[in-house]
Amino acid sequence: MVKTTRLKRRCFRSSLRRTTIDKIIVTVLLIIGGAVASFAVFNGVYPAVERSSQAVSSAADAVNNRMASQIQIIQVAETGAEVDVWVKNVGTARIDGIENSDVFFGPDANIARISCASGNSTLPYWSYQLAGTDSLWAQAGTNKVMIHLSGAPAPGTYQLKIVIPNGIFDETSFSVE
Repeated sequence: MVKTTRLKRRCFRSSLRRTTIDKIIVTVLLIIGGAVASFAVFNGVYPAVERSSQAVSSAADAVNNRMASQIQIIQVAETGAEVDVWVKNVGTARIDGIENSDVFFGPDANIARISCASGNSTLPYWSYQLAGTDSLWAQAGTNKVMIHLSGAPAPGTYQLKIVIPNGIFDETSFSVE
């Protein structure tokens, strides 16, 4: 009887040790699995968060540029087959890419977009001349926009709208007699 009890105790202790070791192994595997899963989630989420923050920053810069940009048409004069328009940068930002601006011109019922001069442009087209030696349209700078027509405009009322590359615009109407 004593032998049987010792044998049962040994089996119980051996079984207890295996159960404890099994629990330790399972716990270690779960910890490793959790760490790998956390790393995988981080690698998947971090680039998306980074792209989102760059997009928000880019959008904020574009809005800031639009808020700092403003132009004002200060004078329009017709001289034969050319209409001269003086436009002032009254905003706080410098304006670049002036050739990418849109110019709309014409009588009330026939307003059309006029292209910027490039190489040997066909009439009508527009060109510009910045005051001074600037290559960018500086704050408080005046830009002379010359609209070249195929002939002198007929007497009547004309509409003029200038839109700079970021969408800010000014417009006016004037009469030719």
